[in-house]
Amino acid sequence: MIKDGFGRVHDYLRISLTDACNFRCTYCMPDEEMQFKASAHLMQVDEIDAMAGMFVRMGVRKIRLTGGEPLVRKEAAEIIRLLSKYPVELTLTTNGYRAHEFIQVFKEAGIRSVNVSLDTLQAEKFFAITRRAHFQQVWDNIQLLVREGFHVKVNVVMMKGMNEEEIIDFVEWTKTQPVHIRFIEFMPFSGNHWENEKVVSYQQILDTIAAHYDFIKLRDDANATAKKFKVYNHEGTFAIISTMSAPFCTTCNRMRLTADGKMKNCLFSKGEVDLLSAFRSGEDIMPMIEQCVIEKEEALGGQFTNDYEKIDADELTNRSMIRIGG
Repeated sequence: MIKDGFGRVHDYLRISLTDACNFRCTYCMPDEEMQFKASAHLMQVDEIDAMAGMFVRMGVRKIRLTGGEPLVRKEAAEIIRLLSKYPVELTLTTNGYRAHEFIQVFKEAGIRSVNVSLDTLQAEKFFAITRRAHFQQVWDNIQLLVREGFHVKVNVVMMKGMNEEEIIDFVEWTKTQPVHIRFIEFMPFSGNHWENEKVVSYQQILDTIAAHYDFIKLRDDANATAKKFKVYNHEGTFAIISTMSAPFCTTCNRMRLTADGKMKNCLFSKGEVDLLSAFRSGEDIMPMIEQCVIEKEEALGGQFTNDYEKIDADELTNRSMIRIGG
């Protein structure tokens, strides 16, 4: 069991398979011409497997694969199959573009839930956000995942001036399909041009929905990041991930491995621990994992508070989101 200095048990590991992506979302990838890590600098397949196994032996019960876009890594299917042998809930977050190629792999690996990022329901706006004309492919693959019986969560990063007028459209989607919409407050990372004025807060989202629908609060899972709701008589649900205005740090159970093998104990942590170099040198990395978690700050990486209107993004020390892993 891995505990931090505040008694929080950490049993959820997010592993980034690559910092590469086939989209170029403006809020995630600062530069259209980004240079991605060479393969030699990434965790290799056997290294991912071995380190994941160590985390599992230390008490991890859930592993999520992220990127970049995890499904663009050529060994993605192999990695998914390898990790499926562990007694964990295995899942992933994807932009959905290649999901149709992996349906059978997901099923064989016991993956039952898939998160798909989709920030707009409008094809033209999708192109403006992602700089790729792939809306229909993503939409069709979400429909395929639903038909194949997967629990589909749709991640929607909310940004004022970009998609806040689509909140009701997303909730309306839940009327006829069992999709689970998750509105995510816009968060600051290196180079993503974050400004507090762009944040659409938890309360603003809730107020917008309340003006159109009657809904109930659902019971949130333990260690949940999302506050869940359901509109009466709708098949699906909606939720809000309120990182900026109402953080959930007190119940955090998450650890992260970047694609180049650095461990972060918080999405917003300044520091990282180079597990990959130590592992390649034959060192025992378990004490390093424990120490990294023990040193975790109480909230938000110790870099800011939930008074997000006072944050100066230029003063934060962190990677870009794509370099961390979603």
